[in-house]
Amino acid sequence: MASRMIRSRLSLSRLYAMAGSKNGRFLSTESNKVDEPLKVEEAETVEVPPPPSEKLLVLGGNGFVGSHICREALNRGLAVASLSRSGRSSLSDSWAENVTWHQGNLLSSDSWKEALNGVTSVISCVGGFGSNSYMYKINGTANINAIRAASEKGVKRFVYISAADFGLANYLLKGYYEGKRAAETELLTKFPYGGVILRPGFIYGTRRVGSAKIPLGIVGSPLELVLQHAKPLNRLPLVGPLLTPPVSVSSVAKVAVRAATDPVFPPGIVDVYGIQRFSQQMSR
Repeated sequence: MASRMIRSRLSLSRLYAMAGSKNGRFLSTESNKVDEPLKVEEAETVEVPPPPSEKLLVLGGNGFVGSHICREALNRGLAVASLSRSGRSSLSDSWAENVTWHQGNLLSSDSWKEALNGVTSVISCVGGFGSNSYMYKINGTANINAIRAASEKGVKRFVYISAADFGLANYLLKGYYEGKRAAETELLTKFPYGGVILRPGFIYGTRRVGSAKIPLGIVGSPLELVLQHAKPLNRLPLVGPLLTPPVSVSSVAKVAVRAATDPVFPPGIVDVYGIQRFSQQMSR
């Protein structure tokens, strides 16, 4: 009986202690004084570095399409670099001062690969005309070299400015289109989740040839308005592909930069109608 009373008193004292601890205070068994609540020291403030900025490398950034892509990327706050055979652009526009210009040839040595250091995305505007063998090299081999090097460097996204299928023109410019398609195949293989292929037709805008400006939009803009509503005619044999509507260089630049930096942009091939659609969505 005595042992049960002792155990019950011990249990009550434990309950009182537990009740006191819930209020953050502890009752002293030797006096009626209430102890001070426990002091909690402030946690140390840790400075978290900002997320790394996107760095874009434009292959052929001093050309007609490439220069518009560089400017569009700068307007979106990206760090922009360009790689081309001639290096720095001849443009005197103020935005060109904010581009890091690299000189290199994608067909020759590997020295140009240093331009990929720290790059998170690449847009290639490399292409050209000439003999069939030359066109295959510049449109195919050069871009394939760039795609493989970017993949090895861990680049996240790669956008390739290809060309629409013009049917009969494919046979007349065999090396051009075979090179383009070879580069497309390589891109979809190396970048299955971050590779985007844009296939515009005729790209219009103001071209600079030396000091002269050629306003291609005078012809291109009206044609785009007319032919963008003639999509069913595009399926006609032989002549159908020739009715592919032109697209403005600003639209191509906007979609290319978004495709290179937006992780949810769908990978794969985007035809001229897709370029128009994405561009219109971004302009709203």
